[in-house]
Amino acid sequence: MAYSNHFHNGFHFDDSHAVVDNVHIRNIKNIPSFYTDPKMFSADPAHWGLRALVTTTLAIDYKLGGSLNPFYFQLSTFIWYIFLCLMMFFMYKNLLQRSIKHNTAAYIALIATAWFALHTANAETVNYIIARSDIQSTLCIVASFLIYITYPAKRKWHLYIIPAFIGVFAKETMLVLIILLFFYILLFEDDLSVVDLLKPKNFRFAFKTILKLLPLIIVIVVAQIYTLTRVTSIPGISNPASYYILTQTYVWLHYFIAFFLPMNLSADSDWSVILNIFDERIIIGIVFVIGLIITIIKTSAKKETKPIAFGLIWFAASLLPTSLAPFAEVTNDHRMLFAFVGLALSVVTYIGLLLIKFEKQIKANKEYRALIALSLLLVLGLNAYGVYQRNKIWHDEESLWHDVTIKSPLNGRGLMNYGLTQMEKGNYSVADIYFQRASQYLPYYNTLFINTAILKGAMGNPQEAEANFIKARNMSPNTFDSYVFYARWLKQVNRVDEAVQMSEKALQLNPYSLMALNILMSSYNTLGMWDKLVETSNKYLALAPGDTTALTFQQAGKTHAAIAEREAPVTGNTATTLTAANYLDQSLAYYNQQNYLKCIEACEAALKLKPDYADAYSNMGAAYNQLKQWNKGIEACQKALKIDPNHKLAKGNLAWAESESKK
Repeated sequence: MAYSNHFHNGFHFDDSHAVVDNVHIRNIKNIPSFYTDPKMFSADPAHWGLRALVTTTLAIDYKLGGSLNPFYFQLSTFIWYIFLCLMMFFMYKNLLQRSIKHNTAAYIALIATAWFALHTANAETVNYIIARSDIQSTLCIVASFLIYITYPAKRKWHLYIIPAFIGVFAKETMLVLIILLFFYILLFEDDLSVVDLLKPKNFRFAFKTILKLLPLIIVIVVAQIYTLTRVTSIPGISNPASYYILTQTYVWLHYFIAFFLPMNLSADSDWSVILNIFDERIIIGIVFVIGLIITIIKTSAKKETKPIAFGLIWFAASLLPTSLAPFAEVTNDHRMLFAFVGLALSVVTYIGLLLIKFEKQIKANKEYRALIALSLLLVLGLNAYGVYQRNKIWHDEESLWHDVTIKSPLNGRGLMNYGLTQMEKGNYSVADIYFQRASQYLPYYNTLFINTAILKGAMGNPQEAEANFIKARNMSPNTFDSYVFYARWLKQVNRVDEAVQMSEKALQLNPYSLMALNILMSSYNTLGMWDKLVETSNKYLALAPGDTTALTFQQAGKTHAAIAEREAPVTGNTATTLTAANYLDQSLAYYNQQNYLKCIEACEAALKLKPDYADAYSNMGAAYNQLKQWNKGIEACQKALKIDPNHKLAKGNLAWAESESKK
């Protein structure tokens, strides 16, 4: 019920390059190549990488929907999420029954799972399609962990390694599983505490544990090295490492608080690295981390509180990968999902132990029992309500980025993206305001200059448009979008030769850019470069088989090339004989070029060869309509319908001509 309004939510943010523009997911036969070719993960070279499990499921979703239907993508992510929650329940139950000798252990596990499943912050991951990588990697970690702890007698078969191996192809967090299993063995199987680990006499336990996990370590490390060596584009470090790591202490506190108060969630935070080590936020963060470590140490000492310690270890370990590597984004709300698997266990176990301690008083007092039930319903109900509200925010680009501008007003990217939604609606003045605001925070962001250029072009300011395109190109000369959008604008203003140059440069940087190929096809068609048109349309069709526009251009190129050969001086018997279908294709090409007289001539040539050609009469009628020669258009369409009474295009053109002729 909480997620009932999320299944038709659209594509957002990185979904644009990894899903919407990614032609590789449109052919399910590409699946084997996803595991070897990082270029198939994204349409943007800056994001090429090997997350083959994610790309595989996206290709399956596309196949099931037959298109970019968000429903199938959202449904798929939701099913992965449900599987994660189911496995978490059995994992929690197993851990709790090892420590708590009470009949409420299963109920504690159920409530912890419910809190996680309905947690408002997790809606940020479930709604964000490409963020399914977090769900899939977490699912694989939980699955491996569950197999390991549930079937100790079968560990020699190493079945628990299989989900871990698969998870490597979802996200680079699988190494955390090694840490989790190490502390699980330490706390639950060797019955030691964290402090015991530091005693020299217990070093052999640590060494033996590492040996137990050695097959897992080898598989994960080797698989991880394989995925990393296949990466062709590694983003540079954009934040100073030392300050970034210190800032993460405060981020951890933020995540911890968000578990209890998931408010002010933002799809794109405006947090930045804190560059003053004496900043109160860093001091508070360090105090929190110290407190977290102390709590882990104390709770690891008693058997019944070991699940609390382990849950907190899970929370900390899950955040290490994004805390030690200086990412561009200091914080992301979808990073909480993995961490909350551990935190839900710790928090609910603590509450459960507290209630067990006062079990007699609770049983004796109905008011206490009612208060506990009400508190439980309140926590789950408020989180479910929060999920439902966040689903509304994630519905479309405008609602999402408007929320970001409110929650993260210093985020230039959020301001720019909301401006884009207004530009698409034709609210150019509003878009201009948001682009200007964004430029205060992103003075060197080439994408912002590209969007500003597009806006200026739409507003009828070609000089400003070109100036911004050139700025974008100069700021990021090795980024394909700096060229492809400039090429599109050049084609729009009939600077076709320059459009070809920019498109070819874009293709050098990204050979999978359908936009660049489309601009080239249109440009070659305008320039009459038929061999190039055929060559480019073939490249397009190799990426997007069956595309009607590319097929039309391909046929037009072949037809014109044949005509050029026929009209050239003939030596021997090399002349090409054109069919009525060839002339029909030629008429369509002329029509697309808005050369309506030539279109009519080609139709007449087709009719000489095939007098009962309804398609030729229909094309002729459409061309006469464009020339506003309505009577001739009516006559041609009527002849088409006399031959084929069900000809839809002829019916439409006839209705158009008749309505206009009466005015």
